[in-house]
Amino acid sequence: MIDFDEELKRFEPSLEVEEAVENIYSQDLTDMTDIFKDMLQESRKIIK
Repeated sequence: MIDFDEELKRFEPSLEVEEAVENIYSQDLTDMTDIFKDMLQESRKIIK
């Protein structure tokens, strides 16, 4: 039977995964809130 506690003690994340996480978090990604803000600003320009 697998001893999960022992396996977790030996676990070391892959460098590739660590690099991917750093790259993902370091990027300034546009999310839905940013898109809605831009849409509101554009609609206010059209109305004026």
